[in-house]
Amino acid sequence: MGIHRVEFGWEQCISIPLVQPGMYGLLQQWDKYLEEFSAGEAWLPHRYDEHHHNCYTYALAFINCLLAAQGKQQMDKNEFTERFVIPQTRKASKYITLYQAIAENCFYTVDISDQEKNAWEEDKLLN
Repeated sequence: MGIHRVEFGWEQCISIPLVQPGMYGLLQQWDKYLEEFSAGEAWLPHRYDEHHHNCYTYALAFINCLLAAQGKQQMDKNEFTERFVIPQTRKASKYITLYQAIAENCFYTVDISDQEKNAWEEDKLLN
């Protein structure tokens, strides 16, 4: 296992936003912080454990490292899961369910121009 950096292969992943609007300046520093954090002995491949020292614990430890640097209270696994993971997982589940229903019923979506949209809305109001 261990830590690997790849630019592709994330198609099946869920993005969990952690930075509040207005704090995006912090994102520019994350690459540096990740590099330093990942270089630590704690994350060497032989230390990996499927249940107790895995990708999830790595992400949570990194987030807690950032929180500590900001003088904020760290999160435990349950709090992080409830506040950040579950809401995004629910959204993904709804999207997947909608996608499957559309695919099963042979529907599809198309982008329409603003002009077409306005014409459609006017027609809807008139009828």
